Amino acid sequence: MTTTSKHVTRRQFLRVTTIAGGGLLIGFRLSSATDGDDVALLPLADFSPNAFIRISADNIVTIIAKNPEIGQGVKTMLPMIIADELDVEWKNVRVEQGDLDAKYGQGQSAGGSNATPSSWMPMRQVGAAGRAMMVEAAAQTWGVAASELATEAGAVVHRASNRRLNYGQLLDKAATLTAPDVASVKLKDPKDFRIIGKSTKGVDVPRIVRGVPMYGIDFTMPGMLCATFEKCPVFGGKVTSANLDEVKALPGVRHAFAVEGGTALTGLLGGVAIIADNWWLAKNARTKLKVVWNEGPTASQSSVLFAQQAQALSKQPAQRSLRKDGDVAAALSGAAKMIQAEYFYPFISHAPLEPQNCTALFKDGKLEVWAPSQTPQSGRQLVARTLNIAETDITIHLMRIGGGFGRRLSNDYMVEAAWLAKEVPGVPIKLLWTREDDIQHDFYRPAGFHFFSGGVDAAGKLVAWRDHFVSFGEGERFASSANVSATEFPSRFVPNFAIDVSVMPLGVPTGALRAPGSNGLAFVMQGFIDELAHAAGKDPVQFRLDLLSSPQVGEGMSFDPNRMKGVLQLVAEKAGWGKTTLPKGTGRGVAFHYSHRGYFAEVVQATVSRAGVLKIDKVWVAGDIGSQVINPINAESNVQGGVLDGIAEALGQEITIDKGRTVQSNFHNFPLLRISQTPPAIEVHFLRTDNPPTGLGEPSLPPAIPALCGAIFQATGKRIRSLPISKHDLKWT
Repeated sequence: MTTTSKHVTRRQFLRVTTIAGGGLLIGFRLSSATDGDDVALLPLADFSPNAFIRISADNIVTIIAKNPEIGQGVKTMLPMIIADELDVEWKNVRVEQGDLDAKYGQGQSAGGSNATPSSWMPMRQVGAAGRAMMVEAAAQTWGVAASELATEAGAVVHRASNRRLNYGQLLDKAATLTAPDVASVKLKDPKDFRIIGKSTKGVDVPRIVRGVPMYGIDFTMPGMLCATFEKCPVFGGKVTSANLDEVKALPGVRHAFAVEGGTALTGLLGGVAIIADNWWLAKNARTKLKVVWNEGPTASQSSVLFAQQAQALSKQPAQRSLRKDGDVAAALSGAAKMIQAEYFYPFISHAPLEPQNCTALFKDGKLEVWAPSQTPQSGRQLVARTLNIAETDITIHLMRIGGGFGRRLSNDYMVEAAWLAKEVPGVPIKLLWTREDDIQHDFYRPAGFHFFSGGVDAAGKLVAWRDHFVSFGEGERFASSANVSATEFPSRFVPNFAIDVSVMPLGVPTGALRAPGSNGLAFVMQGFIDELAHAAGKDPVQFRLDLLSSPQVGEGMSFDPNRMKGVLQLVAEKAGWGKTTLPKGTGRGVAFHYSHRGYFAEVVQATVSRAGVLKIDKVWVAGDIGSQVINPINAESNVQGGVLDGIAEALGQEITIDKGRTVQSNFHNFPLLRISQTPPAIEVHFLRTDNPPTGLGEPSLPPAIPALCGAIFQATGKRIRSLPISKHDLKWT
């Protein structure tokens, strides 16, 4: 193998090598930063790449996908960026899933809609660098200036002499070249994009429809045993005793043992493992299991008590203030109209269609793991720490994920499987949770209680706002995902504004759910804005436009009100807001939200029959995610999926806690959205702006909930201030 490289000192690196059997390998390492800095070069001896492009003699280009694929389309979208700048035909591109590997550096994760903003420029630079090398190789082969050459469809062309060489014919020459400084390579003019901006089906779709095993739940290997893991129904409880001898005697059971576990809810908890010849035998044996638990202090907590505590705290001075502008009390007392409202959103489970699962093999002091994890690197760290083995002795294979929505940011199921595998060395152990496990041992979207006061002046302008937010945590620390930001809209757009906070202790595990924080905050903030617009006698769209037009404070403002005004005006135009006469019982609601760098505004039209049956007629969506929509078909489906997710959460989803345990257990009492309940149309529009492209996994979800509630108010006069909607004498087909 021959290699050449050039030394520079930057945070991102590129190298080029030949590969056995003929071909060219372009490797690059991305830093853990998400600021999109340039890619650069490093000596081979120091190089540790985190992604690869392989070009073979037959002009096939293989791109390694390093990030987990959870259905958001990143396994297709990121290679599209590289392939376009490399200037190859998409039909000649192959994508392979990479494993978790130290050579990939940081950032092998999925979450936060970060893939596009963190990778847009680096992916372009790497593709352009590869293209530049092919041009230089052809220039040297033909003895002409590189400036005389162009590329198209995986080939370099010299139009003056009508000569053409495919990339596959230039590999040997390219491997002898010094790789370019990618910071200075010429990127394509966006008008010349041939792949970016074109609807492209997912690279895994053909295998998915054929049922080819790719997901963690599908994984199997010779000699594998299957396991279940029974944990205390009260979060953090411990095993006191169990009928292990009886369970071990059941058909097919190979092992049954108690696990002590620790106290961290994100790590290995106590429980009883049953390992059998197959999962059905393990599951059946579990029904015979009798465990005495030490339930611990969380057994005293419940949703009823949380609500009572929140009410009591709301009537007391807030524990602390996050933001205070102007004189809220004086502005409220002097307002032409002052209204107060209490809002609530419940705990929610992620409920991915693929329950948590993981396969692990511990052999000769080393651990091999097959895991559908959104954060495999964090999972490896957790496993290493818990099992007291070196991270370098752990290999993690990334499986395609059947829905994550933030649940698989936590790796409790991975450390459970790893622990069981170490207890039974030399044998592959596949741990599979039941649906009941998945719903009753989740890291829930935390509930939240908001106590609002607001005032408008005689001209209908919003002049005062106070939110006493009662949440969960201790002292000045919020429980995971239970926080609110001091800059949450309409912060900085109201002259007299306050966000006050009080917290309650919580023993229930919480975590990020799709559009974390925003999925609840958009409902309450936009809902109360709707109430203020009504009190002011203003059109809901115009009231929001007026609010966006009057920022009071600009320090540290990443939120761009002009971009939000753009999508609000666009969605109002597309929906024909104010231009359509609606029949009795039909209403329209509007809402917007800024989440994960995305600006989204939505209009929902809904009809409520005399019998109280709710039907969602249509949803209009306008989004600003920057200058490029990389894969339109995937972008549209991401947006539509986010809207449907928000509707499902609003309609009927709630997790309640009683005696420290989750009451709901399966889809019969934690309903997902059915096809018959979906709106017939979700019309999606993108507003192109001169801003870097951003992600799409989260930002379309939050506005759907308050827009739906606004539509219900317009149709019925019923104001929805608490979720789920099913508790408001409404039903749906």
